[in-house]
Amino acid sequence: MFRKSIRNKLIALLLIITILPFGTSIIITYYQTKEAFKDLVVQENSNLLYQGKINLQNYLSELNGLTLSLYNNPDFINYMRAPEKDDNYITIGMVRNVLQTILYAEDNITRVQISFADDNRGITASKRSTVVFSDRVSDAYDAAYKLAQISPFNYHIETDQLQQGRNTIYVHRVLRNVPSDRVLAFLTLEVGTEKILELSENLFTKETEEFFILSPTGDLIYSSNPVVASEQEEQEWIPAIMQSDAEKGTMEWENGEFQGVMMFDRTELAVGGWILVKRVPYSTLYDNAFVVTKINILFGVIGLCLVILASLIVSFKITSPIRVLLQNIQQVKEGNMKVQFESLGNDEIGILGYRFKQMIERINMLINREYKLEIENKTNQLKVLQSQLNPHFLYNALQSIGTLALKNNVPQIYTLLTHLSKIMRYGMNMEEDMVPLKKEINYLKAFLLLQKERFGEHFEYDFDVEEEALNVEVPKMILQPVIENYFKHGFDIREGVGKIDITGKVKGEYLHLTIRDNGAGVSEGRLAEIYRGFSEGNPGRDGEETHIGLRNIYTRMQLYYDNLAALRLENHQDGGFMVTLKLPLEVGGDRDEGNHH
Repeated sequence: MFRKSIRNKLIALLLIITILPFGTSIIITYYQTKEAFKDLVVQENSNLLYQGKINLQNYLSELNGLTLSLYNNPDFINYMRAPEKDDNYITIGMVRNVLQTILYAEDNITRVQISFADDNRGITASKRSTVVFSDRVSDAYDAAYKLAQISPFNYHIETDQLQQGRNTIYVHRVLRNVPSDRVLAFLTLEVGTEKILELSENLFTKETEEFFILSPTGDLIYSSNPVVASEQEEQEWIPAIMQSDAEKGTMEWENGEFQGVMMFDRTELAVGGWILVKRVPYSTLYDNAFVVTKINILFGVIGLCLVILASLIVSFKITSPIRVLLQNIQQVKEGNMKVQFESLGNDEIGILGYRFKQMIERINMLINREYKLEIENKTNQLKVLQSQLNPHFLYNALQSIGTLALKNNVPQIYTLLTHLSKIMRYGMNMEEDMVPLKKEINYLKAFLLLQKERFGEHFEYDFDVEEEALNVEVPKMILQPVIENYFKHGFDIREGVGKIDITGKVKGEYLHLTIRDNGAGVSEGRLAEIYRGFSEGNPGRDGEETHIGLRNIYTRMQLYYDNLAALRLENHQDGGFMVTLKLPLEVGGDRDEGNHH
């Protein structure tokens, strides 16, 4: 179908010509912009990381300078060389002053301790107590002292994960008897991490970036991501950073839970050799590129839409009349004779469409006339059959039988004969074709009472008709064929209790009548065959017309209401078959089926 359609070919050609250049331009622009913004973000973060490193180095250098300041005090160095000999009041006061000077030189220093190397003596100063001279010193820092001794800078910083606990770093300095290498004592500064945390938190955006500080051995000193801190052994990116010999650099990472760019910078070994690492995911890197690309795409889509709109207008203007005409011809081919379309213009195609409409209207008129003649013929046949019986004779005979039943104390027979009399009187009355729904309901009740007497407890029925609907006029005996079909095709006493429900409601300008049963229902194929029979009048199996009652109802509805009525057949979801008649409150067609001239 696509290859044969002029419209589709024209639209496809115009779209290819417009979409390819626009699409290619947008893709190239996106990738170029993405890389440019990536480089810009990486450069800005690298500069920020470098500045953070400088600030951190300066702070650690200040702490290192405090430990080195002791060498500027000869009296204090002499005291460390022989503390037991200079244990006088003046010397002790000098020592107190030196330690307190260091203690209060920086707000975050909480404790200063000196441990002598030759004997188990020490001096401690803290902001919570005075300077304490002790003959016994804890060995808690022995491992750190050994690391400080082997360090080329006689300096070691002991850390813990700053976000997880002790919030303290320990600065250890080896004090030697310069110029010899003999160790006189060890100086330890306990420093709060508030300043380091403040410097770290200024180096990243919490919502979109991550920041870490690694020790020279690869241990996490600071982590903005608690998950990474708790799963440090599983972080493959840490060994990758440690294996790099560069002082600073950039590394793309697409493994595990992180996909993005890592930037790192190392502090000087003299102040700890810490490694500052910042991780920026691709989503953040490309965020600005996405914004620019969205703007480009927006303008591109607007332009593309305008071109597509122009293409569609041109193609539709040229091919729409032909397409409409072909669609209506196809509908006629499928049996739908109610094709309607607006004028196709004044050119040759428009004239062809106008002639086609005239032809279909003429065909519909002929078909409608044939339907009316057929119904009139059946009506005349019914009248002939009815005229062969003397109604008064039948009524009198039934009355006599009923009287005899009462005399013999059989009121049930009298009741049944009364219902039968009502049915015959209603059916033989040829003077009215349209009756109030109330009459039709009374007739159906009499009919169903007889069926109830016949089937007993194996059959039930129910009426639910609104008071407003009872006075609406409907074609006489319009519901009878539906109920008869139930007893003929759907009712089987061997399957339990048969039931039929009849409802009537007024909705807007229409009367809705529904007959629902709990019978066997109708297969989808059979249902489609019945619908086809409405429009085609096709004969059924064995040459007999199928469901002639339903087709006659449909035909009468179309004649009475000028095709404004509707008949819907469906299998109910809870089982059984349901027929719905939608009738206009005002009759729009002929008021008398047999009155055709």
